[in-house]
Amino acid sequence: MIAESSNSRTASFTSDQAAPLAGHAFTTSVTKEDLGRATWLLLHTIAAQYPANPSKQQRKDVAALVDTLTRIYPCGECAFHFQEIVRRNAPATGNAQELQQWMCNVHNNVNRSLGKAEFNCELVDARWSGLDCGDDMACDITSRMGRGFRR
Repeated sequence: MIAESSNSRTASFTSDQAAPLAGHAFTTSVTKEDLGRATWLLLHTIAAQYPANPSKQQRKDVAALVDTLTRIYPCGECAFHFQEIVRRNAPATGNAQELQQWMCNVHNNVNRSLGKAEFNCELVDARWSGLDCGDDMACDITSRMGRGFRR
């Protein structure tokens, strides 16, 4: 059971739960900055894994993911801002390079609004590469198509 004291945001665990967590500090609060960094890592990694020639379903799925984030993102202010950006500039889902550049430009739009430095989108491949899963192709979304991962 995870319990939270009224005057602390630190989670407490039973001894059975805590054993595998020994040496790790946990907190139940997540800042907007934490959430933003994690979200951008996910989105840029998805873009980096996106195929050069996506299927119609893959294009629909990426557009749906972006659209969904505009409504369910845990930070309401962030979701609204993202929704405004996406309304003006729909996701470019035609191929990997288009999606990677779209993601980088949208990220820069957010960074500008936060007073942060922009990233040179010409370097997107060097900054956000695909997920490293070794040689087994487990991360290659195009290889999943025939292995039961589709709906």
